[in-house]
Amino acid sequence: MKQPGTTVPPPFERHCWAEVDLDALAANLAAIRRRAGDTPVCAVVKAAAYGHGDGAVARCLAGQGVRHFAVSCLAEALRLRRQGIAGSILVLGYTAPGEAAALAQNGIAQAVMSLEYARRLSAAATAAGRVVDCHLKADTGMGRLGFTARAGFEAALEEMEAALALPGLRFCGLFQHFAAADEPDGDSVAYTEAQHALFLRLQNALAGRGHQFECVHCCNSAAGFSRPEWGMGMVRAGILLYGYDPAGAEECPGFTPVLRLKTVVAQVKELPAGESVSYGRTYTAPAPRRVATVAVGYADGYPRALSNQGVMELRGRPARVIGRVCMDQTILDVTGIPGVQAGDEVTVFGPGGTADNAAGAARKAGTIPYELLCGVSMRAPRIYLHEGRPVEIWTPLAP
Repeated sequence: MKQPGTTVPPPFERHCWAEVDLDALAANLAAIRRRAGDTPVCAVVKAAAYGHGDGAVARCLAGQGVRHFAVSCLAEALRLRRQGIAGSILVLGYTAPGEAAALAQNGIAQAVMSLEYARRLSAAATAAGRVVDCHLKADTGMGRLGFTARAGFEAALEEMEAALALPGLRFCGLFQHFAAADEPDGDSVAYTEAQHALFLRLQNALAGRGHQFECVHCCNSAAGFSRPEWGMGMVRAGILLYGYDPAGAEECPGFTPVLRLKTVVAQVKELPAGESVSYGRTYTAPAPRRVATVAVGYADGYPRALSNQGVMELRGRPARVIGRVCMDQTILDVTGIPGVQAGDEVTVFGPGGTADNAAGAARKAGTIPYELLCGVSMRAPRIYLHEGRPVEIWTPLAP
């Protein structure tokens, strides 16, 4: 297995950090490929690879044969190029048309979501003497970016044709995004099927007018998992790569969560009965308790919404969060855990132990694992593991 880093990584500050299991990442990719069959996988590595760190993650996936990557913005795409990623990169979101030369120069494809945007991008590309690779984005029911095919099919078709005729743009792809493929109820399933049918209708109509594309793609993680027969030119794999069910279930059979957030105990003290902890005094000890303050808070990506309900792991035992989560610190009840002392390692969230995993913590916080993972702060170094040993460290705050 090709891995980033060839030397022993330098030491890092044991304050709050994330461990990223590259073997789990590779295994998740293999599981997606088994389901996708011959359909190529496009790795979605936007938002710093969902908080895992895009450079090491993309290099690991490239070492496993992934040749297609997707990001949200030009800055993310350029960072991948600086990290040595040579495969195709698609910007799924908005890029200022004035950046046409940068897109072309770096071989980055851009989503084109409207005729007005296409005209502006075309003008900038032509003025720069460049040609930008593009993927037409159809809106079949997501209601975000894209030519609005659901509300006005013929109008969307005409606008797409007009975009395809513009100079300075080379349209190599056509795609859309499902709105409810991760929802199992009957109405959502029907909506997803209608989106797919509309997308096929649009593709066929464009083909009938002489427009063919090198890559047609419609499946995100949820659709790729539930409807692999819809794979088409490639499957855009996001949350499944990182080990979590797109529908938010706490376990996703066949997939392993990749990231584990960790911290250390800063101080242990005795809390007498009747004494309270943290802001707002939302927890008062009903009896004498032993408590540990740990060096993680909402500035590190541990949501304040987990106040008085999150569970971390300490010495292999569950330790409940008491009081409000602070910006940089959180307090745990360690009464039933013998021997706890300053410097002890704590699993904040992650798989396979007694702490919440990201899905469970997200559910308690009233959100989704995507948000929790993407919210892991840039002040937390990412430690990349292969066969349980560190092979690379990314420290975003390093000078």
